[in-house]
Amino acid sequence: MLLEFAPNTAIDWFAVEEWLAPITSARALAETPQDHVFHAEGDVWTHTKMAMEALVSGSLYAALAPGARPIVAAGVLLHDIGKPSTTRLDGEKLTSRGHSSRGDLIARVALWRLGATFDQREQVCALIRHHQIPFFGITKPGAEAVRLARRLSLLTRNDWLVAVADADARGRRCADPHDQHRIVEHCALWAEHCRELGVLDAPQPFASDHTRRVYFESEPGARLPDVLAHDDTVCEVTLMSGLPASGKDSYLATYCPDLPVISLDALRDELDIDHGDPGVVIAEARERARVYLRAGTSFAWNATNLTPSLRSQLIELFRGYRARTRIVYVETTPDEQSSRNRERSDPVPWAVIERMLARWTVPDLTEAHEVRIVLPLAPGA
Repeated sequence: MLLEFAPNTAIDWFAVEEWLAPITSARALAETPQDHVFHAEGDVWTHTKMAMEALVSGSLYAALAPGARPIVAAGVLLHDIGKPSTTRLDGEKLTSRGHSSRGDLIARVALWRLGATFDQREQVCALIRHHQIPFFGITKPGAEAVRLARRLSLLTRNDWLVAVADADARGRRCADPHDQHRIVEHCALWAEHCRELGVLDAPQPFASDHTRRVYFESEPGARLPDVLAHDDTVCEVTLMSGLPASGKDSYLATYCPDLPVISLDALRDELDIDHGDPGVVIAEARERARVYLRAGTSFAWNATNLTPSLRSQLIELFRGYRARTRIVYVETTPDEQSSRNRERSDPVPWAVIERMLARWTVPDLTEAHEVRIVLPLAPGA
C-alpha cells in the first residue's frame, strides 16, 4: 500500500495527498510554519514537497533497489508529520522538538490501520524516528559515533536513512546557504562513516546475543562487537509485549505451557484493581518476580509493555539478578484486536487503548538478548 515513484519522474501530488489523507492532511502540514533559519522555504508541506522532488531526482534514490524505493519515499513523505503537534514558539524562535519520535508514533498507528505489512511499516517508522541523525551523527565523539552507526544498523539501513536525510537537507532553503551545504555534507560523511564500519547496508554482527546486549549496556568504546562477552546469565525471563487482546496469553499457553507466568491482568483481578490504577499491581508483580529471580527460575512477565522505558525498567530489574531477557512481541490486525477485546470478560476501555496506541513502540534488538516477533498468519496461510 506504499506509493511507488520511479527515479527522475514527475510526482502526482493529487495521488500523494489522497494517500496521505488517512495519516495526516496536506492542509495541516501547510498550516504548520517552520523557523526561517533552517527552513526559509516556509511551511512543512512546502518543505515536504521539495524534499520529495529532491529524493526522486537524486542519485541516492536511483541507486536503491526497486523494493526499497517505496519505503524510502514514505520515509520522506512522512518525516515531518509530527511537526503540527509539536511546533511551538520558544521566545522568537519556532521549535518542533520531539517531532521525529512523534511522527514515528503517528505513522505506526496509521499504517497498522491501513494494513501495511509489519516489515514495511516498521522500516518507515524507523526512518521517520531517526531521520535527523545523519545531520549530526558524524559530529559526535569517535566512540559515540561508532556505536550510534552500529545501533542504527539494527534498526534500519543506514543507506536508506542517508537517502531520507539527504532529501530532507536538499529539499529546503536556509537563511544562510552554508547551513544547507553543511548538513548535506554531514549526510555524505555519515554514509562514509557507516561504509567504513561495514554497516551502511547491513546490520552490525555480534559474537553472540549476550555480547550484543553487553555492548549496548556498556560505555561507548568499552566493548567490541566481535569479542565474545562472558555470559553470566543464570535464567531467562520471557517479557511479553503487545496491545491488549493481541494474543499474548495464547502464545504463552501454546509455546510456554510449563513456564511460571506473572500476569498483570491476573494480578489486577486478584487484587480487584481497575485498569486506571496500575501502581499497586506493578509493585506486587515486581516483588513476585524477585522471588523467581533470587531462585534463578525462568518465568514470563505478561503485560502490554509498549514503550522502551517500561521495558528497560523491567530488563534492568532482571539483569540485576543475572537473567537474560527474551522479548516476545505479539501483534494482530486492528479488526481482530478490537473483536477479541470486546469478547473479553473485562474489556479494556477504548480510551485506555487509545492512550496505549499514542505511545506504542515495537521492541528492537538493542533492548534485549532476543526479540521474537509474532504476527498473524496471512489469509489462506
